[in-house]
Amino acid sequence: MEACETFHKQTYRNRCLIDSPQGPLALTVPVVHEQTDIRHLRLSDHGHWRRQHWQALTSSYMNSPFFEFYEDDFRPFFADPWELLYDFNDAIVRKCCELIGIDVQMQPTTTYEKEPTNDDLRDLISPKHSWQDDAHFHPQPYYQVFAPQHGFLPNLSVADLLFNMGPESLIVLQQSLC
Repeated sequence: MEACETFHKQTYRNRCLIDSPQGPLALTVPVVHEQTDIRHLRLSDHGHWRRQHWQALTSSYMNSPFFEFYEDDFRPFFADPWELLYDFNDAIVRKCCELIGIDVQMQPTTTYEKEPTNDDLRDLISPKHSWQDDAHFHPQPYYQVFAPQHGFLPNLSVADLLFNMGPESLIVLQQSLC
């Protein structure tokens, strides 16, 4: 996991999209902007974001099939204080992988490589690029609570997948890989 890059605005490093009755809703975690690597970027308590994000998740997904099964796994991310964005992201990614059943071996980078020698996936998932540009991933439609109102919404937070599909989340992800 990239730990040595400088924080870039308008990325998914501090935001995600969830489904809501009004359509896609962006949840943004405020950070204290400093010239530092992402590993040391501090979270801000501005705007009571933890409470607002938890209320958004609860109101959007309380009627989904699996919210009640996973809410105790997600609640600590919005109830407990987190000092660093990197630690918050690392913990939530590991928890989601665990809940989906993905055994992941992630290690933080120790230096920033401007031109990495292996596959550079740092910006593969970006709000600046359409998911349709990825030749290796085509999101398979799955049940979503608000699909009757506004159709299937691809590329939402993995929380949407978990709350709606539960143990079948891994199958949906596997079917989405080309």
